[in-house]
Amino acid sequence: MKKSLFLSFILALTTSLPLAAQWVHTPTPNDTLQPVRKLANGNVLFSIYAPKARDIKLLGDAANYNNEITTRELPNGVWTFEVTNVPEGALRYYFMVDGVATADPLMEKQYQQRMFNGFDKPSDFFGYRKDIPHGTISILKYESKTLGCTRTIHVWTPAGYEKSKKKLPVLYLIHGGGDNDASWSGVGQADNILDNLLAEGKMKEMIVVMPNGTIKTSDLAGEVPLFVEDLKNDIVPFVEKTYNVYTDAAHRAIAGLSMGGWETLETAIKYYDMYQYIWVLSSGWFKTDKSKYELEAKHLKEIAPAFNKAVKQFVMTQGDPEDIAYYNGEATRKLFEEAGIHPEWYSRPGGHTWYTWRWNLYQLAQRIFK
Repeated sequence: MKKSLFLSFILALTTSLPLAAQWVHTPTPNDTLQPVRKLANGNVLFSIYAPKARDIKLLGDAANYNNEITTRELPNGVWTFEVTNVPEGALRYYFMVDGVATADPLMEKQYQQRMFNGFDKPSDFFGYRKDIPHGTISILKYESKTLGCTRTIHVWTPAGYEKSKKKLPVLYLIHGGGDNDASWSGVGQADNILDNLLAEGKMKEMIVVMPNGTIKTSDLAGEVPLFVEDLKNDIVPFVEKTYNVYTDAAHRAIAGLSMGGWETLETAIKYYDMYQYIWVLSSGWFKTDKSKYELEAKHLKEIAPAFNKAVKQFVMTQGDPEDIAYYNGEATRKLFEEAGIHPEWYSRPGGHTWYTWRWNLYQLAQRIFK
């Protein structure tokens, strides 16, 4: 009996020691580190604790601006990155730690897409307001016969839609390459923008459908034709069956950014009779692809009369020359113009970032369906 008690004591002692050790914490700079903060001089400071790292780079939207990044490795193992000229808006970033893409472990805001964290610099037009009615973001599954699988869409409906019997028009709003259907309502803050505009009476009531434009293919260009057909044959019919919406071109709009802008372009030149409002954001065909330009030059001339008759509003936007798609977009616009199709073109500062695309949504939502 005594031997049994002794063994039990030894067993309890040896098993409890590791558990106790788990509660012993050696303080590090990571305990109180602020991952992102605005400095008194207006710059933004990013910080990460990585005492054993040999090389760290800050990547993402911050690197897309005409700014300077000052990198410092501090003696306590903290790396800091002071960035100039950071505009207000939704900004995504990540660290490249010794060649490995790494999310910031201290940031709660991680977007449902690639390895990105996010932070906001406040701006009235996309901020959440407590004093107004808010719409609903719904996530719906649909069967894609085109792709042979089940996929999802995010849908914004205006405040009070559930009790309304009104038919509404539809905006199909597409994200960029590598992102997904959660991006516009996440980093894009589409629901806040739409809620605020509607509350101020600056836009028509509508439903906004945010599909998943990312499809796994062997090459980037392979996604585009598949999505174009999925949108026409599966997404649009599903939306029109599920929601009380108009089903004619006068009450349909399409807009997409970057890769989604490419998908919008391809939809526009193939199914232009389906949408009276077409917005291409920070996108265009690659100007180095001469065979594509030769092919589309001929095609655009053939469809120009019908396109001009069917489409009420065709807009191409860019985030000024710092936008990585700026010159592709400019070349694409000229191609349309040479064929007799004249898109409205405008550019604003912001580069190829969500700062630009939030502004684009703010502007286009006020102009469509009017």
